[in-house]
Amino acid sequence: MKDIKEIESEKVKDCINEESGIVKISEEVVSTIAYFSSLEVKGIIGMTSAGGINQLSLGKKNPSKGVRVTINGDNAVIDLYVIVKYGVRIAEVAKDVQTNVKKSVESLTGLKVSSINVHIQDVLIKKQAENENISIEEK
Repeated sequence: MKDIKEIESEKVKDCINEESGIVKISEEVVSTIAYFSSLEVKGIIGMTSAGGINQLSLGKKNPSKGVRVTINGDNAVIDLYVIVKYGVRIAEVAKDVQTNVKKSVESLTGLKVSSINVHIQDVLIKKQAENENISIEEK
C-alpha cells in the first residue's frame, strides 16, 4: 500500500530544500508549458483532444487541452495531440515540437523529460480554416 508521499510524488515533483521547504510542480503546470511551447512551432495550428478537429483549442479557454502529462519522481512523459497546417513536413514539425517542448519544460521546471509523444490528429487546409474562423498564417 502506498503512503501519502508516494501518491503525492506521482502527481507532482518535490524539490526538497531543507532551508526553504518543498517546491511542487503539478502536471497542469507542465501541461501548460508544453501547450504553449508546441504552439510556438511553425506548422502547428492548434491542439486537440483525441477526438480531432472539432475540439480545436488555441489556448483561449483551456491551455492544457491536447496535452497529457505523467510525472514520476523527477521524470515526465508528455503526450501532445496536435493539428498541423496542410503542406508542412509533418515529421519535421513533430521533431521540432519535441525539441521545443523538451527544452522549455526542462529549463522551466527542472524535470527530466523522458519522452514526448506527438500525435498528429488532423491536417488543416486553408479553406477548412476559413470555415472555422481559424488563422493559419505563417508564424
